[in-house]
Amino acid sequence: MADFIKGDVGILYVYDTVATAYKPVACLTSNSLSTTLGIIETQTKCDPGETIKGAGSFNYNLSLEGNYIDTTSVGGDTAKASHDFLLGLQQNQATGSIGLINWKLDTGLADTPDYYGFAIISELEADFPTGDEFVSFTGTFEGSGAVLTSDPV
Repeated sequence: MADFIKGDVGILYVYDTVATAYKPVACLTSNSLSTTLGIIETQTKCDPGETIKGAGSFNYNLSLEGNYIDTTSVGGDTAKASHDFLLGLQQNQATGSIGLINWKLDTGLADTPDYYGFAIISELEADFPTGDEFVSFTGTFEGSGAVLTSDPV
C-alpha cells in the first residue's frame, strides 16, 4: 500500500534579503511546481521519413493562491510573506532594484530534498470581494535556470 502525501506539507517560501531568511508565503490554499522540457525535432537524409527527437530547453513555473494576510510592520505578521510582500518584490524587479528572487519549496518529507530556484514574479492578482469573504490572491513565478536540491543562498 502506498503512503500518500498530503498537500499541506508543501510550503512555498521566498527569500527576504533584509531579514536574510526565507519567509513562508502564508495562508496559501494551493501552490504548485510545473516543469516542461521542450522537444527538438529533426529529419535527416540519413533516416528519410523518420523524425528524430531530442531534449530542448527546460522551463518551470510556480503557481500559488491563498488568502491575503497582514504582513506589515504595523501589527502584522512580519515573519511571513503575503500579497503585499510579493507585490513589493515584483515592483522592485520591475524597476531593476532587485533581480531574480530566491524561492524554496519545502517538500515536508525527511528523506526528500527541498526544491530551490530563482524566478521572476510574472503575475499577481488580489481579489477584494464584497461581504464577509476573505481577500484572496494568486500569483505566478516564472523560473530561471534549473530547479535545485540544495540552497543557493
